Amino acid sequence: MNNILTLDPAAITGKETVQVLANIYDNLVSLNAVDRAKVDPQLAESWTIADDNGSITFRLRDGAKFASGNPVTSADVVWSFKRLMKLNLAQASFLKTHGFTGANADVSFTAPDARTVIVTLPKKLDPQIIVQTLGIVGPGSVLDSKTVMEHDKNGDQGAAWLTNNSAGSGPFKLGQWASNERVILDQNTEYWGDRPAMKRIMMRHLAESQSQRLMLEKGDIDIAFSMSAADLKALETDEDVKIQTNGGSGFYYLAVSMKDEKFQNPKVREALRYLIDYQGLNGSVLPYFGRLRDRPIASGIFGALPNAGYKLDVAKAKALLTEAGYPNGFSTTLRAISDVPFMSTATAIQATLAQGGIKAEIITGTGDQIYGAMRERKYELLVGRGGGGQLPHPDSNLRATVYNPDNSDAAKLTNFQGWRTSFYDEKINKMIDDALVEGNKDKQVKDYEAIQTYYADMMPALQPFSEVVDSVGFRADIKGLQLNPSWSTQLRTVTKER
Repeated sequence: MNNILTLDPAAITGKETVQVLANIYDNLVSLNAVDRAKVDPQLAESWTIADDNGSITFRLRDGAKFASGNPVTSADVVWSFKRLMKLNLAQASFLKTHGFTGANADVSFTAPDARTVIVTLPKKLDPQIIVQTLGIVGPGSVLDSKTVMEHDKNGDQGAAWLTNNSAGSGPFKLGQWASNERVILDQNTEYWGDRPAMKRIMMRHLAESQSQRLMLEKGDIDIAFSMSAADLKALETDEDVKIQTNGGSGFYYLAVSMKDEKFQNPKVREALRYLIDYQGLNGSVLPYFGRLRDRPIASGIFGALPNAGYKLDVAKAKALLTEAGYPNGFSTTLRAISDVPFMSTATAIQATLAQGGIKAEIITGTGDQIYGAMRERKYELLVGRGGGGQLPHPDSNLRATVYNPDNSDAAKLTNFQGWRTSFYDEKINKMIDDALVEGNKDKQVKDYEAIQTYYADMMPALQPFSEVVDSVGFRADIKGLQLNPSWSTQLRTVTKER
């Protein structure tokens, strides 16, 4: 829970917070946990796309209420989206990248009646990606406008209050959040759908994998979300425990900062590419957490090329470093979160970097400390996890990983990994924009293949070495648990047979 810094849907970052809020807030639609290409109704019972692809009309279900008892209306939906864009916090970037802004929010989101919401697209693009985006916890979360505005403080639209309170219509409501200790979710008795089986859910901060394993074995906890590969492996033979592994979102990667003169040299970045033991990492460090992937589009997504086949090649890396003017290597720092599996991954990469003559001092910390340094663009090397993928569309990966429309410090495009790495390439920006609006599906697939090839050739600042998979251990008498690759696992379906 080190990564949970706020519970305001507009301001959140990280999968752990999404996991909490997915059970508190509803969206207009939800992304199916099994079929990633499928979008399911949630607060919207139906939606239609205009013939000219310029707008999307959502029809709200009748009778939905917030936890406060207030009815869910189209005015609440529109207010939530306008608030998101006008506050311009972290989650706004999902829509900003498609042309939505605080300035055009009033015309982009309208409510002609209490059960109808119209989203007008500010520029030409595939409307389906906007439908999918509104299924993500954060940009698509619908808030109780009346309750939130009762706690407006100096025009902050309830931002301070929402840090540790909730105003959703989901199956649970926030009972308590004690930072880095626990989150308690209480059943929402006003929930419009099937009532959850659990009256209360407690999410505990258990930083040690071994502690999670022991408590799971004894039945002191029911579900463990962040155990090490070794502990998950050890539980495979326990008949009282089951392991579920499912495709996740994003990548594990090694990132450089282009603000550092050394890493501005493409030969140095290419050398780093050959100082990662892709097969070793995925075989020994990342089982249950990742599977080998060295491209910026996740496997299984349309347009994704096969892996490039990079391997650890120390001799080639040393030759490249010599060409770059570093025959004896250099010293640097390597940042990583002090959680599973980041520390073990960073330690393994530190060892292979050393084989090439690069002496990397590992700096560890919480998610806020490590990713905070990346968001401030004050780091050298970093082992991270991210790169989009919540949407089943290649644009989701590419915008999060490499897209960077404004490389200035003042832009503060902190949700873009490309901006965080200070890597700017006008050509790839245009390629990504053009591919998104390409109407011919076969041509669009070719466009995304070309982007991946160009990405490899330009020696990017962020090199994926694994795509995320999620693994969870749970007691065998827990039923109805289904991991969601968009991080929004629903706990309302979970029951205990005991």
